[in-house]
Amino acid sequence: MPDHALPSAILCLPFVAAAVTWLMRERGHNRAAWLMTGTALLGLALSLWLAPAILAGEVLRQTIPWAGSLGLDLVLRVDGFSWLMMLLICGIGALVGVYARYYMSPDDPLARFFALLLAFMGSMLGIVMSGNVIQLVFFWELTSLFSFLLIGYWHNGASARDGARMALIVTSGGGFCLLAGMLLLGHIAGSYELDTILAAGDAVRAHPWYTPTLLLVLLGAFTKSAQFPFHFWLPQAMSAPTPASAYLHSATMVKAGVFLLVRFWPVLGGTAEWSWIVGGVGLVTLILGAYAAMFEQDLKGVLAYSTISHLGLITMLVGLGSTLGVVAAIFHIVNHATFKSSLFMAAGAVDHEAGTRDLRKLGGLYRVMPVTATLALVAGAAMAGVPLLNGFLSKEMFFAETLAARQGPLLDAISVVIAVAASAFGVTYSIRFVRGVFFGRMPADLPREPHEPPLWMRFPIGFLALACLLVGVLPGQVIGPTLRVAAGAVLGADTPAYSLAVWHGLTTPLLMSVFAFVAGCLLFASLRRRFDAIETAPLTSRFSGKRIFERALAVFAADWPQRIERLYPSRRLQSQLLWIVLLALLAGALAAASAPFEVDLRWSSIDPAFALLWLLGAACAIGAATQAKFHRLAALVLSGGAGLVSCVSFVWLSAPDLAATQLLVEVVTTILILLGLRWLPKRIAGYAPEGWRQRFRRRRDIVIAMAVGVGVASLAYAAMMHPVADSISRFFLERAYAEGGGHNVVNVILVDFRSFDTLGEISVLAIVALTVFALLRRFRPAAESISAPEQQRQQTVLEAGEPGRAAGHSLTDYLMIPGLIIQLMAPVILLFGLHLFLRGHDLPGGGFVAGITVAVALILLYMARGARWVESHLRVLPLRWIGAGLLLALLTGLGSLVFGRPFMTSHFQYLELPLLGRVPLATALLFDLGVFAVVVGATVLMLIALAHQSLRRPRQAAAETGGPG
Repeated sequence: MPDHALPSAILCLPFVAAAVTWLMRERGHNRAAWLMTGTALLGLALSLWLAPAILAGEVLRQTIPWAGSLGLDLVLRVDGFSWLMMLLICGIGALVGVYARYYMSPDDPLARFFALLLAFMGSMLGIVMSGNVIQLVFFWELTSLFSFLLIGYWHNGASARDGARMALIVTSGGGFCLLAGMLLLGHIAGSYELDTILAAGDAVRAHPWYTPTLLLVLLGAFTKSAQFPFHFWLPQAMSAPTPASAYLHSATMVKAGVFLLVRFWPVLGGTAEWSWIVGGVGLVTLILGAYAAMFEQDLKGVLAYSTISHLGLITMLVGLGSTLGVVAAIFHIVNHATFKSSLFMAAGAVDHEAGTRDLRKLGGLYRVMPVTATLALVAGAAMAGVPLLNGFLSKEMFFAETLAARQGPLLDAISVVIAVAASAFGVTYSIRFVRGVFFGRMPADLPREPHEPPLWMRFPIGFLALACLLVGVLPGQVIGPTLRVAAGAVLGADTPAYSLAVWHGLTTPLLMSVFAFVAGCLLFASLRRRFDAIETAPLTSRFSGKRIFERALAVFAADWPQRIERLYPSRRLQSQLLWIVLLALLAGALAAASAPFEVDLRWSSIDPAFALLWLLGAACAIGAATQAKFHRLAALVLSGGAGLVSCVSFVWLSAPDLAATQLLVEVVTTILILLGLRWLPKRIAGYAPEGWRQRFRRRRDIVIAMAVGVGVASLAYAAMMHPVADSISRFFLERAYAEGGGHNVVNVILVDFRSFDTLGEISVLAIVALTVFALLRRFRPAAESISAPEQQRQQTVLEAGEPGRAAGHSLTDYLMIPGLIIQLMAPVILLFGLHLFLRGHDLPGGGFVAGITVAVALILLYMARGARWVESHLRVLPLRWIGAGLLLALLTGLGSLVFGRPFMTSHFQYLELPLLGRVPLATALLFDLGVFAVVVGATVLMLIALAHQSLRRPRQAAAETGGPG
């Protein structure tokens, strides 16, 4: 495989493995774990295959056509910096896979866990490899989604649900800001291609929109990397399984924000706004995270706040404005990922073996877990910045850059003091972590009898601890070449000279490190007992970001809606719709008032028969509106009449495809509404006297309805009469057969030219069907609707009084003849649906119409034979129909990418078949088959939800009378 094709293989690999893992379900956790590990190792191997080209300074690009006219192609771009991140994502992903195999319980749904981890891995790879900023935002939001699912993996716990919700709201909110920022950035640069934007740094910084663009991009980065004031979500995310925390919250997801800052440093950096905002936020986050970490009692809580602090350190380095600061930031991204992942896994091993993560309940585990204790000691020392470990090197570079900053005497002094204080705090919480767990007296009342975890559970911890040691002792040989190409990819010709030597002499940064280490040790010794006695950090706990977030959420989700409800207390849907319609009417009136509108209506051009047809439709519509309150069946019949008028209108105007669709949709919706009417509470005309308010409301609604109707009709008339220089219809008429391979222009538009729109529409249809099904599962009919209908009760009474006839005898066979006819006709209807499907590309028909036809057959069977009979004779699996249809439609579009064509490009040719002769064949047929499956599945799913209400009614009635349920 050529190098330029490898990026797409690396990107697709985790997503394909995630789909395979998900399908494994309950076939054992070994397969899922080793599939994830193997996938990550294969991705790592493919990434290493690119090493010669990347180390030579090349930038690999792979462009997959998508929507070129909009500047939206799928572009994968691998340079030195993204390659370094790929190594981290795949390498630590493989280690987490091995670790999770032994950490997770076989009783957990492990296929789901590993599938989510693999999908998250693919999303992270998509972020670092994206060569298009809109594409980057897409993968950015995917990481938020999969992070939400992983944090809430153990969803039975309230803390997991709350933490997942908080992380999703904060990070996805930042993602929306990032999208807006990228749209502005692309507009300023004239392209959404990353290379073009990176080359337009001067133009971007000089543009009037630079400041809002910068703020929006920074909001996206700060929320993802848990920077102040958005840092509160990360400690709450510790409810995730430890393997997920080791992967997401140390090595990958939280690094996405700082990756973004480093990546766009050449474009957005180098200004006073950048230095003040980025440097200031990083500085505050650095000290707050380190301070809070000292007082945490939960092992993962200590690591979470220390992660916040180290992310603040990286952010501050990027905000200092120097090229050497960017190099140090990249270096610390790698160092932090190694020692923090190792510490998360060590904390998980302690929790796994001892049964608790509470520092106050732990101690002395070195006696029973000496290997794990040694490995955690090495990783903890790296986090504290002990010499001969990787954390020491990047911390020295941080101190050097802090001293070299020139932001003003006062600010420079404050920065140095905060940097040293945060480093001392880091030493304190590192000592507290290691000593509190592994040294001192071992408690006798631990939930479990601790012992060493399995060898392969310790292996990832040891491998990362060894990496900390090797980088600390031999930095030039181990990390030097990779850091050089990563820094060069960001800084280009501005890459500064720097040294990774272990010893630089007796320098000020070294003295700062020594002072911070000694101060941290003394701080721990003096406050050791106080640490154990305090639940939360003094001072800062009063300003809890979690409480502020929860209060804001309560205001937006509860307080304001309740106030609105008190101001407008009606719970009736009609009243709420009234305001929506009035606002739409007002908006339309304002738009119409500012635009000229001329009516050039020639009465001589109106066909009297067509006008009479529309008058009939209008009469049906008005009749349906007047009868809807008390005579629902009559209103439904009249609305069906209005629909039939629309159908005849399409035939009149030579649109047979639309007519067939309208007719079948009218049939299905009428039947489904008719089934639903059965369960609505009854309304009796004249039961309650109508006062002047009711009469006023009805007349008001008539006036508003007429105004809206006139407005919509005027809008339609203006759109149809608007002069168009070159109608798009000519484009479709000329190219339908030449490029789409079909004579039915409407169907070719749906499954070829506008297939992406159709994919979105069937996705919406599937969502609507699932929503209806979910709502009806919780629906409970009104009390007066539970009993049998009045006609059935009267028939039962009559039969009970006749000799020789049992009560309910007629109900068992009153649909015998129609049921038999429908049962015989069902195969014919299904065959007709197949006929409509196969002819759809050249003649009126297609997947949508065919799907509704098949759904009609199933609806008739349900009505005539009953839900129990149908489901005992047919395997009706609508969810699988929906899923298979969406998957087939999506795979059909993706298939074109394999051949280097834009997404959803179709291909057609003629095949010579025996007996049949020359037969046209188009790939759009497969897409249409997906549409067909979704339509059938969605319609039948809603039908089943309604039909099962009839099965629920007897159980409810029996329960109320004390009978068997």
